[in-house]
Amino acid sequence: MALENETDRQKSYARMERAYKKLERDYQALAVMHEQTERLRDANEAAKELSNFYTRLLLKNTPAVAFMLDREMRFVLGSDKTVEFLGKLDMREIVGLPFTALFASLMPDDWLAEMNSRCAEVMQSMQATNAEEQVCLRSGAKMVFQSMISPAEENSGVCRGVVVVMNDITELSSAKENALRASRAKSDFLANMSHEIRTPMNAIVGMTILAKSSSDVDRKNYCLDKIENASMHLLGIINDILDMSKIEANKLELSHENFNFEVMLQNVMNVVNARMAEKRLQFTASIDERIPPVLRGDSRRLAQVLANLLGNAVKFTPEHGSISLEARLTSTYGAGCVLQISVADTGIGIDKDVLSRLFTSFEQAESGISRKFGGTGLGLAISKRIVEMMDGRIWVESEPGKGSVFTFTIRAERAEQDAAPDDSPPAGDVASVGEDDDAQADATDQFAGRRVLLAEDIDINREIVVALLEPTGLTVDCAENGAEALRMFSGRPEYYDLILMDVQMPEMDGCEATRRIRALQTARAREIPIVALTANAFREDIERCLQAGMNEHLGKPLDYNVVTAVLRKYLLSCPEGKKTPCRAASGRQV
Repeated sequence: MALENETDRQKSYARMERAYKKLERDYQALAVMHEQTERLRDANEAAKELSNFYTRLLLKNTPAVAFMLDREMRFVLGSDKTVEFLGKLDMREIVGLPFTALFASLMPDDWLAEMNSRCAEVMQSMQATNAEEQVCLRSGAKMVFQSMISPAEENSGVCRGVVVVMNDITELSSAKENALRASRAKSDFLANMSHEIRTPMNAIVGMTILAKSSSDVDRKNYCLDKIENASMHLLGIINDILDMSKIEANKLELSHENFNFEVMLQNVMNVVNARMAEKRLQFTASIDERIPPVLRGDSRRLAQVLANLLGNAVKFTPEHGSISLEARLTSTYGAGCVLQISVADTGIGIDKDVLSRLFTSFEQAESGISRKFGGTGLGLAISKRIVEMMDGRIWVESEPGKGSVFTFTIRAERAEQDAAPDDSPPAGDVASVGEDDDAQADATDQFAGRRVLLAEDIDINREIVVALLEPTGLTVDCAENGAEALRMFSGRPEYYDLILMDVQMPEMDGCEATRRIRALQTARAREIPIVALTANAFREDIERCLQAGMNEHLGKPLDYNVVTAVLRKYLLSCPEGKKTPCRAASGRQV
């Protein structure tokens, strides 16, 4: 009996021990689970805090007016830009408020109604919408928004409201409109240019056909005069386009030379006098005596501005009208002075809505096919840029039917008292202004016995240059490229007095030929004047010629007066047969 009780006690103890171990295991498992739960809770809290941080960071740095509305169109969440736009200090002020109440003080009623309608449609269709809209705020300011409305959809497909993102694209829209306006202006300009270029070309082609078909000398001369006038008009258009391209590329530069102010004005007047006489216009000029007689600056560009303003005055002033020019000294400073020049006319005047774009590139006061007066529409834009480069400004006062007054100021240096003005014609230009015809006649045929080497690869160009130089008495030898010119000069270096060198030629271009001539081991190779002939009239092209060792630059088409001025500069500076004093000058920067 006692043995059985002992056995029962042992079994009971074994069961209790097993139960204890089980409880111990369960406790350990619960402890692990509790620890994991705490870790998970901490992780969830950290993730939630991190998510809130990123949300706050995102809302703070979102540049758009972005916010979320619930299905009842109440404010839920928004970016800092939204809070700022609504004029609030904290988002907590606006959470739960109706959308309409929030935006009513800023946006017009029609916009509020449209946004309510769009949001309702998005929540119903579950499809995002995107629209660009111009809004006039209640403050009067105009803004352009790119607005996107998307459904706030859960993973289960339930729509909780909408997300609205409003990007302010006012500046972008304005820039786009300006670009489109500029594109339209350039398109109109190109259409006008087609007309402006084809008109003189039609005259050139037509008069050439008439001259060839006529045997009457007077008739031929009449046609040639018309061809010459049309060619000069076409050349003016090309010059305007080239100048505008320099301005667009920011490559328009000014020279700094001494010039006589009154002589420059007279040269400009010589250009427009004939046109004034044709229309029987009365002209008066008033020049301030305090203006220094000799100034230092770019007289050619200043003359270009004056010629453009006077040309416009002549163009838009009817017969028997009047034009006046006034130049006065407004102030002095150190070694410089400020000049103010005005050109007034009694012409047709300019409408107020045109004045704001009068000096804009590719704009014309009167656009369209039926323009009465024509023109490139570039002259005033070019003049404005030149004046600004001279540290001045240009403006206009005008009234339709009563004429216009164009005024500009420039800053110029006063040349030293004994400084001599450089009034020689600009060799780098395609046309000179105001060259005295009698002086030109006296210079003709004074180069007999002198010899020129012409390097030019195009037959017709060689023919033109030879014919142009024929009245001067020069002997002209021709080379068809730079390599041939190098061979001809190196064979007889003392024979030639001057070289006219085209720049773009096959086999060897003019710059390379010039460098090789200058490198020859003879004194004459270093002394002989070399003058560039090229249609490339940009400053970098001129600089390239001068750096290669050339002395001057003549632009094509050649002007007889400019060519003879260059010939006098280099061929009349020493007696015939005595070549050594005719050294290569430094080359005036043109």
